Amino acid sequence: MTTNQARLLLVDDEPINLRMLDSMLRDEYEISVALDGIQALKRAADLLPDLILLDIQMPAMDGYEVCQRLKRNENTRNIPVIFVTSMTDEEDEIKGLALGAADYITKPYRLAIIKARLRNHLQLKRQRDQLSRLSTLDSLTGIANRRAFETTLEQEWRRAVRHSNELALIFSDIDYFKAYNDNYGHMAGDTCLKEVAQTLASVPNRGADLVARYGGEEFVCLLPECDLDAAENIAEKMRTDILALNIPHSYSETHPSISLSFGIACITPRKSQCIPSDLIVAADKMLYQAKEQGRNRIVSTPCCPE
Repeated sequence: MTTNQARLLLVDDEPINLRMLDSMLRDEYEISVALDGIQALKRAADLLPDLILLDIQMPAMDGYEVCQRLKRNENTRNIPVIFVTSMTDEEDEIKGLALGAADYITKPYRLAIIKARLRNHLQLKRQRDQLSRLSTLDSLTGIANRRAFETTLEQEWRRAVRHSNELALIFSDIDYFKAYNDNYGHMAGDTCLKEVAQTLASVPNRGADLVARYGGEEFVCLLPECDLDAAENIAEKMRTDILALNIPHSYSETHPSISLSFGIACITPRKSQCIPSDLIVAADKMLYQAKEQGRNRIVSTPCCPE
């Protein structure tokens, strides 16, 4: 198996059908299977496959309902669903497509047709995913933008509420950046922003961590399942790595080179007791205190829901 293989989820209550599809497709795709609707929904949410091949006639929960539930879930709604079924009536096909399915293939299986349609839908999905990624990137620095941060914060907040996990947020700001821009010029300012952004983004090493440009010279780092001590360690690594860039800043009142101030807040969200903006407000308040205390430093707080 190669690392760039697309992930397929095959859903059918007949093991013989799953074995047949698996034998047809396993050389080109990474295959997972589910034997019923409930299992399919769980595996789709856990694995986030690139495409789902879904039977319609299954006990307890048929393919139509599975498709409806997938499309109602924001984490799975963009996964293309192809119905693969023995139901050949035009009305059945219309119903499936109306529910949001990308395609409708009738049994018996024709390998060339299945492979051609899979390639087409996966290519379309890659194009959509690329456009989606571009819409969430900051055009100057190449890291995530504020929109991506706000979307991710909402998702991670809900996950933290469900599992009673901690969620940490680091706010950072380039010290005396206006003076830098005014004296070195905006081209130098843009170059500085790019170097700072890439340096900050290189520090967190977990897939769920997110560094984003919040606006201007301000950056955020969202750290799911992270306590205050760990967040402080990450912020300190960011602070020293920025200093190590040694970007001259003769007009800073804090340090002879570019430096950052950091504010950190950490919370274990409770449903109905707090909202994501509470974490933003708390981290921003800590950043303000870091500036008040002389900049080029870290100030943090645990933030507890009332």
